[in-house]
Amino acid sequence: MRASTSLKTVTLVAALIAAPFAGAYAAGHHKGVLDATASTDFTGPRVTGLIDQIQGVEQGIAQAREANSISASEAQQLHMRAARISQAAEHVAASDHGRIPSVQYHDLLRKLDNVDQRLINDTGSGTMIGDGSDGGNYPNG
Repeated sequence: MRASTSLKTVTLVAALIAAPFAGAYAAGHHKGVLDATASTDFTGPRVTGLIDQIQGVEQGIAQAREANSISASEAQQLHMRAARISQAAEHVAASDHGRIPSVQYHDLLRKLDNVDQRLINDTGSGTMIGDGSDGGNYPNG
């Protein structure tokens, strides 16, 4: 039974990660020769840093799901939020010659941090506050 849960998790994660790429391929595949445009090269420290951060959060979601620390629906919601941030980053970079301006970069990082904090709270591994005198500890955040 454990193997089927892992297979389901892997399949779900693969589908969620592949969906944005499939749409991008389909959109690019239907372009005519006259519509061809040079692809934007997403480079620079902000872009690579943001990509690394998103991949780290995605990996954390997958690991939490595999460990049964979060439900499949929680994992899906978190994956979707991370995917929207990734798509927004691509959109911003595409509109600014492969770069992400500082204001948008910090906004995207803040949103990604919110997803990461939600993951931490959902798994129960967040910093707890309270001394238990009122009945328990509570997640900080």
